[in-house]
Amino acid sequence: MIIKEIDKYKDIYGKVDAFIMVNKDNIIQYSAMVNDDRTYMNTKNVIGKNLYVAYPNLTEENSTHARVMRTGKPIIDETQLIVEESGKAYVIKTSTFPIEDNGEIIGTFDISSNLTWKTKNDEKESRSKLYTVDSIITCDDEMNLIKSKIMKVSKNDSPVMVTGESGTGKELVVEAIHSASRRRGKPFISLNCAAVPDSLMESTLFGTVKGSFTGAENRKGIFELADGGTLFLDEINSMSVEMQAKLLKVVEEQRYMRVGGEKYVDVDVRIISAMNTDPYEAIKKNLLRQDLFYRLSVIQFAIPPLRSRKLDVPLLVDHFVDYYNKKMKKKVKYVDSGLKRIFMDYSWPGNVRELKNVMESAFNMTEGDRIKKSDIPEYFKLYTLRMQMQRKPAAGSSLAEVMAEYEKDIIIETLKSANSLTEAAAELKITRQALKYKMAKYDINYTNILGKWG
Repeated sequence: MIIKEIDKYKDIYGKVDAFIMVNKDNIIQYSAMVNDDRTYMNTKNVIGKNLYVAYPNLTEENSTHARVMRTGKPIIDETQLIVEESGKAYVIKTSTFPIEDNGEIIGTFDISSNLTWKTKNDEKESRSKLYTVDSIITCDDEMNLIKSKIMKVSKNDSPVMVTGESGTGKELVVEAIHSASRRRGKPFISLNCAAVPDSLMESTLFGTVKGSFTGAENRKGIFELADGGTLFLDEINSMSVEMQAKLLKVVEEQRYMRVGGEKYVDVDVRIISAMNTDPYEAIKKNLLRQDLFYRLSVIQFAIPPLRSRKLDVPLLVDHFVDYYNKKMKKKVKYVDSGLKRIFMDYSWPGNVRELKNVMESAFNMTEGDRIKKSDIPEYFKLYTLRMQMQRKPAAGSSLAEVMAEYEKDIIIETLKSANSLTEAAAELKITRQALKYKMAKYDINYTNILGKWG
């Protein structure tokens, strides 16, 4: 009977986003979304679960369910943080009411509205939610081993060091570790050490006491802000070796003094660090203390570059097509197969970040339902031309013959990615008439070539 009444209630109040009903044993008996197309809160797998298992950040002290069960009084419009088992986090405004049966409170009924969530079409909002292991898109054996390793090491608190070239996805791995850990409902604080001047590093890490120097105020450092959670120190080798010595002491003791302070601050923080150079080379160059490296690298992850996992390129391309379709409100269906071949041949010195930027650039240029060669950045077009020029000419060919063959190849490749002769001529920066002349000269039957990349 209660369930039916909830369904009626749901149909009346359009501004309500979600419902949840929990019994006196803290078991979720009902959970529903108002609009089926909203997918920002997972309701399918929580029914039958303990409330505090489904949402690990909730406790008997902070959950509205527990407080209503204790007092029997409703709680109206309270802002609350909700974190799922996956690490997804939401800020909601919730109202929780007691459910009574013959004068006994047998559970609570919760109505939530004004939820905030990670939207895939908003980059700024998307970073309000941390990556999870499912965010790692791969079919590569080594990367799948890394995903498996993430789930293993997430269960404990040992320090982790992640190494790899810029753009390989080190931050993604770091966030996935936190999201899968018991600390997922606690703070995740990230600091790029290269962006902090040496003179400010100590106060940034440990905080300050008012009056310790001119302008100093009582301020928490990021260690204190991360208490109970995870502290990610990126480009750790950019920190001065003197500061590294102080950091080592804090990592060992899990306590420190603020700048100008006279008493210790105790913290419970898991340290994850990262660097985009070989740590052993950094040690040789005195950029990284050997003792700090050993302490921070109890568990190590080495992220392979994209050029060594080429089979991931098509998967990532398809992922970015979906991502930018939603972000830019476009309807691109595919990337020309010829362009995908170019992507597969390319070495990707900027790794996944470079591929993402190339796809974003192409989405800005495309006007149809496909990404074609003419949409990619200029440097990529130059790369394609260089690859064509590196082909060895036939033995005995004259310069004129080599240039003619080269021009013919360029015209054919351009026709493949064009929808019309006018578009191909514009891409080649010649007139349509001039293009038709050259096709006749090289005996190119454009009807069999035009638009064949796809």
